[in-house]
Amino acid sequence: MKSKKKIVLAYSGGLDTSIILKWLQENYDAEVICYTADIGQEIDRNKIFRNAKKTWCKKYYYSRSKRYFCKRLCLSND
Repeated sequence: MKSKKKIVLAYSGGLDTSIILKWLQENYDAEVICYTADIGQEIDRNKIFRNAKKTWCKKYYYSRSKRYFCKRLCLSND
């Protein structure tokens, strides 16, 4: 039995990512996993989650990544 493809989508909850979510499901016959990273921007986590559910997202992940983002990327000496 062939397993369904899985795609992780950086999901903002806006129109663009909501449309691409459905497009990926239909055109790639894939399970789309939505991921939102809070890196300090103003977001409404509940609204993003509701939008993901409305567009048939089976799995949704959210992480507070502000500290990691700042330490690793903004303050890096590389």
